[in-house]
Amino acid sequence: MNNMPTDIEIAQNANLKQIETIAAGLGMNRYDLELYGDYKAKVKPSFIEKVKNYSDGKLILVTAINPTPAGEGKTTTTIGLGQSMAKLGKRAVIALREPSLGPVMGIKGGAAGGGYAQVVPMEDINLHFTGDLHAVTSANNLLSAIIDNHIHQGNELNIDIRNIVWKRVMDMNDRALRDIIVGLGGKANGFPREDGFHITVASEVMAILCLAEDITDLKNRLGNIIIGYNTAGQPVMAKDLKVEGAMALLLKDALKPNLVQTLENTPAFMHGGPFANIAHGCNSVIATKLALKLADYVFTEAGFGADLGAEKFFDIKCRFAGLKPDAAVLVATVRALKYNGGVPKNNLSVENLDALRKGISNLDKHIENIRMFKVPVVVAINRFSSDTDAEIDFIINHCNDLGVDAAINEVYEKGSLGGLELANKVIRLTETTPSDFEPLYDVNMSIREKIQIINREIYGGGKVVFTDKAEKAIRQIEAIGLDKMPVCMAKTQYSLSDNPSLLGRPEGFELTVRDVRVSAGAGFIVALTGDIMTMPGLPKEPAANRMDIQPDGRITGLF
Repeated sequence: MNNMPTDIEIAQNANLKQIETIAAGLGMNRYDLELYGDYKAKVKPSFIEKVKNYSDGKLILVTAINPTPAGEGKTTTTIGLGQSMAKLGKRAVIALREPSLGPVMGIKGGAAGGGYAQVVPMEDINLHFTGDLHAVTSANNLLSAIIDNHIHQGNELNIDIRNIVWKRVMDMNDRALRDIIVGLGGKANGFPREDGFHITVASEVMAILCLAEDITDLKNRLGNIIIGYNTAGQPVMAKDLKVEGAMALLLKDALKPNLVQTLENTPAFMHGGPFANIAHGCNSVIATKLALKLADYVFTEAGFGADLGAEKFFDIKCRFAGLKPDAAVLVATVRALKYNGGVPKNNLSVENLDALRKGISNLDKHIENIRMFKVPVVVAINRFSSDTDAEIDFIINHCNDLGVDAAINEVYEKGSLGGLELANKVIRLTETTPSDFEPLYDVNMSIREKIQIINREIYGGGKVVFTDKAEKAIRQIEAIGLDKMPVCMAKTQYSLSDNPSLLGRPEGFELTVRDVRVSAGAGFIVALTGDIMTMPGLPKEPAANRMDIQPDGRITGLF
């Protein structure tokens, strides 16, 4: 891998097809598209309506073990699998989330894959793309402006300015904006109050965009957003402020799925982008359902490990959208498993079967998690050049002992040719092992019970501790009758627990829920654990410091 061109160099030399050509392969004509240049387009609602009675293809979720500094390659695997399936003559479509500028300019990087398994045009996708995230930002902040204006103009709804829960957002990591004071500077500037910012992808508006079925559903969900409470303790909603229509029209184009392609011209829908550690971590329902109407196999991902993204994909997205996943691909690497076994990052290239034997418990738990939803699973071993045959064989044999097939995945270096073994095993799995998918819990259980089940069954934890703040929030949610919804856990991605330093497979740990919030528009309850932040900060050396643009327009340093 070390002698390969950079991701951006590979992407800049790609042989892209006009987006109309990619669309034609899916049965779309020029009039079904809204073009954003030569290689990007949005799909019109009229085409989505036209194919809604088509039969569905097979839905494959790509998830992973807990992320480490060594890297896992989940998005790369998703894209490569789509390319490999197309190479085998199957109609394949990929459904992914859009990148956030926060990670792009920060430390995590983009969300367009890597090596020879990328979605392109990579530069556009990782920057402003088609403006969807900016539309979400504008809709969110319109609601914030309306709230403060309503208070300034007399506060007819008696909004308690001490109990406003709606925050502003921006699509950038900026820790200085987590907690702020607005309305300073005198009477003309409104009432001073505490406020703050989330990152755009943590906004409830983003969650709503990705769960909405159509524009009517979108508007209804936006209207149900709880912005705070009045002085009598009753919830105040966006529809009380008569702003849901304006928010919906700001999102009318963002609601349309984006069509792009991979390096090998496999169609890809990239639409929506909620984080999985602080939101539900899945691309839009609209894009996924559209892809299923047009393909034999649809490959989609859910952010981070199976304890976060996959659990939310199953318990939130599939529950709301009526989806039944046919199989899951669980991505792991030798390097990440050795890191979970206690090996420092700078020693991961050295063969260490003892550490691998210890760290593979993390993989075991994620296999169990997927099986808990009664979905068949295959393990993808994303191979690095430093991996030894003995290490690879150990993982394959270990998986076989668990009754799980495993395949070496080399799509990063070889594109579709590097994923043929994995693609064939996915085909065989879906043809021989039916999915009996079912969610983990009944939404009619109490909030505490749902959180306890997730902690016990998915994380492997013991006692759940609810802070006084969380207990008060739960009582308030129960009092307004909004407790019978799925739970969206906000938790560190680095550990099965709420402590990022607990690697491998910690068991019986104590999980602390420090706050609980209701996202009534999205239709779920958010439980915040540990020190999880809804507005990340930048690292000491942000990725932005390495980026530049040349006089001829060529971008450098973007991965």
